Amino acid sequence: MSVPLVAEAALAVMSVAFAMATVRLLRGPRLADRVMALDLAGVTVAGMIAAMALLHNQPVQVDVGLAVALVAFVGTIAFARFIEKGEER
Repeated sequence: MSVPLVAEAALAVMSVAFAMATVRLLRGPRLADRVMALDLAGVTVAGMIAAMALLHNQPVQVDVGLAVALVAFVGTIAFARFIEKGEER
């Protein structure tokens, strides 16, 4: 298999994963489900950026993907702490 074919297949699979995460983000039913869906969407976007970097032979874009993944992770931690604080009351 060639690299462009693998990158395009990865983009297709991650697009489906992003769509499913978006549905879970909108439908819920709990806040924790929405937080996990938002984290999945962020990680999926980071993976899509990495696949696009591979497809277009632009290694600089990998840095953008890493930044998106880090922001998604920090956002998930912040939401988790928010949920945890809300349960104490």
